[in-house]
Amino acid sequence: MSTLRDLVEEHTTLNAGDIDHLHRLAGDWLLLSDLSFADLLLWVPIKGDPRKPREFLCVAQVRPVTAPTAYQDDQVGKIVGGPEVAHLEVALTQERIWREGDPVWYGDTPARHEAIPVRRRDETDLEEGFSEVIAVIGRDTNLSTARTPSQLELNYLTTADDLAQMVADGTFPPPRHPGEITSAPRVGDGLIRLDASGKVTYASPNAQSAYRRLGFNAHLVGEELAKLSSRLSGDPLEGNDAAERILSSLRGEFPARMEIEARGATVLTRALPLLPAGVPIGALVLVRDVTEVRRRERALMTKDATIREIHHRVKNNLQTVAALLRLQARRVDAPEARMALEESVRRVASIALVHETLSMSSDEAVEFDGIVDRVATAATEVAATSFPVRMRREGTFGVLPAEIATSLVMVLNELLINAVEHGFPAPEDDDAEPVIPDSPGEVVVSAHRFRKQLHVTVADNGQGLPDGFKAEGGKRLGLQIVRALATGELRGSIELRNRAGGGTEAVLVVPLGTR
Repeated sequence: MSTLRDLVEEHTTLNAGDIDHLHRLAGDWLLLSDLSFADLLLWVPIKGDPRKPREFLCVAQVRPVTAPTAYQDDQVGKIVGGPEVAHLEVALTQERIWREGDPVWYGDTPARHEAIPVRRRDETDLEEGFSEVIAVIGRDTNLSTARTPSQLELNYLTTADDLAQMVADGTFPPPRHPGEITSAPRVGDGLIRLDASGKVTYASPNAQSAYRRLGFNAHLVGEELAKLSSRLSGDPLEGNDAAERILSSLRGEFPARMEIEARGATVLTRALPLLPAGVPIGALVLVRDVTEVRRRERALMTKDATIREIHHRVKNNLQTVAALLRLQARRVDAPEARMALEESVRRVASIALVHETLSMSSDEAVEFDGIVDRVATAATEVAATSFPVRMRREGTFGVLPAEIATSLVMVLNELLINAVEHGFPAPEDDDAEPVIPDSPGEVVVSAHRFRKQLHVTVADNGQGLPDGFKAEGGKRLGLQIVRALATGELRGSIELRNRAGGGTEAVLVVPLGTR
């Protein structure tokens, strides 16, 4: 299905500012749909031969949550013309809301047609402001369940008519505040209507319950909501801010949403001015009890902080273990024992590096490129070789989960150390001349993702594998660790082989799917 922008750009001459206005309307018009108990269809006149009757294209559709839909099928992308769009033509050309006409039938569903012109105002174009009708909203109500409306429904419909007039005037939808993605709260969460003085003329049962959670047990009707919200708030500054936002909506402004906290409860509020024909007649305040949502968010934040603290302490403990092993290595006279302890220090330090990164992460995942770079630098500094070797990384590992990162860093640590020490070995006799390769020593770590797999290659331009080398039968601890982690913890595969141009390469494939 094509998007609103795609359809408008393909079939109309509307500019970028017009399209942005339609996007903001589509982001907020669920409010109008729920209040109207009606489907809303956004129609735009399509470009064509001016000598022929105009046709309209449906570029967006929303169904109400508060009533049954008039359309079982999706209408987006539908092009209509002729008598079927007479009401849209009137709304577009006469720039007024069309409510005349008899009910129409869609199959077995009777529906009432209305048409609301969508006006866009741009105060930057002209001194008095540029204004034009760029689209039409078709408001179609399913009449199959028509009955005598309740007080709640009457207030919904009255407010819907005010907002519809604001759409026709160009004062709705409101500008989007930074950081606000959706138009929540919704109508069903709680609705309060204020008169021009700021007193409550109607409060839905859910809105009444939300304020009861904040500590107000009386009925809201007749109360000055700004003063009441300020008095109930547990924080005086937040209370004054909430009151000011409600008052600003009475002045015709569109304030950002705000949360009111009191007595352990949290209520999200959104105030909208009611400005039919440009005259402020009051405000609409939507409220939603988000106490349980915020409680879970705080619990998750506490859990995340605890996990990060655990990683921090594990990192400190591993660094302590590495320091103890380093001290022990200095006291050992046997070269083989000293070398074994130093290798253990490097392995413990590489694991500590992962936990250090996790302690600074908000989730159990790490940016692995930085870890690889640090491990590669350390490998060139500690490896036993008399020839300078340069490390280089190609591609990116991306973000990896902790369970993969911990094992993978140990594998890479062993492969990098082996590449340097065995690809460019130091002479066994201290007095012997070092073996100088034909080209500068280099170890390249490359990584790329393909079909939910991570492919890693560690390649060097050294002396290559010895004759008769078999990775499976090797007795070196480093290679045993690599094979065990690659095939066990990582559930992947590892292959060591000679490069075609000289040197050695280790190819590691790690699945990244659900583990």
